[in-house]
Amino acid sequence: MFRIGRIAGSDVLVSSSWFLIAGLIAVVMSPRVEQVQPGLGAWTYVVGVAFAIALYLAVLLHEASHAVVARRFGFTVHSITLHFLGGATSIEGEARRPRQEFWIAVVGPITSIAVGAAALAAWFVTPDGLLRLVIEGLAGANLMIGVLNLVPALPLDGGRVLKAGVWAMTGRVHTGTAVAAWTGRGTAVLVGLFALWSSRDGSVVNPLVLLIVALFLWTGASQALAVAGITRQFSGVVASDLARRALTVPSDLPLAEAMRQAREAGAGSIVTATADGRPVGVVDETAARAVPADRAPWVAVSTVARTLEPGLTLPVRITGAALLDTVRSTPASEYVLLDDDGRVYGVLAAADLIRAVRP
Repeated sequence: MFRIGRIAGSDVLVSSSWFLIAGLIAVVMSPRVEQVQPGLGAWTYVVGVAFAIALYLAVLLHEASHAVVARRFGFTVHSITLHFLGGATSIEGEARRPRQEFWIAVVGPITSIAVGAAALAAWFVTPDGLLRLVIEGLAGANLMIGVLNLVPALPLDGGRVLKAGVWAMTGRVHTGTAVAAWTGRGTAVLVGLFALWSSRDGSVVNPLVLLIVALFLWTGASQALAVAGITRQFSGVVASDLARRALTVPSDLPLAEAMRQAREAGAGSIVTATADGRPVGVVDETAARAVPADRAPWVAVSTVARTLEPGLTLPVRITGAALLDTVRSTPASEYVLLDDDGRVYGVLAAADLIRAVRP
């Protein structure tokens, strides 16, 4: 993976597979280039590579439009990656409303169709030659990318548009994801069958490419279906219902005293805090039990506490999809729940959360 710069505030990465595609495009285009401009020799392939670069710049514009809209909705966009089958935008978290899902998804195909339409308009006024050939290719490729991405099947943009529509109608994001994912699987099967049908004449390249596309669609749809199942399981989870009672103690309190107070209070967890009450750690039960009894009165409770890193303190009212996003983005064994005043409400253990969502 190579970093080539930044666009729309995100790193742009290029997969090594891009070079394979650039070479393939150069070979495929060489007969057409030779037809338009005979006698170029090795420069024929240079023109093909130049077209591949222009094509992937169009793909980059498609992905950048996703990034721009996602940022407008407040999401963090980590990177844009160009690879074998096009591009992908890495966005942290999931859409919180159908409207966000719709606009983040649909802007990509709209951008590609707009670029394709502009290239098509330029094609009509460009004289015959290599430039016209490149513009012709860009027009066709962008229009194809835009239209195909509107197919209502995950993991394509059109699948996310379908997901947003079903989500808006049912009020359940996991239902929208499941419908779009099953449509994606169906589309993958159709593409695979078409690949087998197209191989009847003995051709290899086109059926192979179609089978790769079918595998891409099936894999992406299956992953989305798995996510839909997890989202459905989390939909009824309320963090406060699973919270363990926590005892908040000063960080310098002796471990023996902290353990005694926790037993008396019936607390399942101990949270260490600063003098002003800000939670800074959660006592590791295994580490606490490992301290010899004769040393516990002389050891500060903070020495057996895990530091609360950013993302490990959550609002007590967090539920469903928001809770799932947090667990996925900041995995940990325990999270501290805070009430509206910033005081410790309790501790949410990942083990308790897993038991709650397990079928």
